[in-house]
Amino acid sequence: MEIIEENQDNVKIFKLHGRLDSNTSPDFEKKVFDAIENGSKSMIVDFGELDYISSAGLRVILKATKDLKRVDGEFILCAMKDYVKEVFEISGFDSFLPIDNSLDEAINRF
Repeated sequence: MEIIEENQDNVKIFKLHGRLDSNTSPDFEKKVFDAIENGSKSMIVDFGELDYISSAGLRVILKATKDLKRVDGEFILCAMKDYVKEVFEISGFDSFLPIDNSLDEAINRF
């Protein structure tokens, strides 16, 4: 999986390409928690090029969401393909995580 990191107006953006599974989630987790440790409180994960997410990927999302809430931060997800969004709906993650249709929509929240 490829992870592209960008910063825009104090918002950390992670663009994921490929599969977020047990093999790739440790790299994503390290990048997210390094950003949190370095003071990032506003994060967006762009799922536009993500083809698959496993429970290991969901665990990273959940852990990051909890850590950001502790510091009054926010974690926003966006641009999910229908079958990826379905994983978030079935798991109930869509009930506590904002999911926007596009990166622009997510950026406009801040």
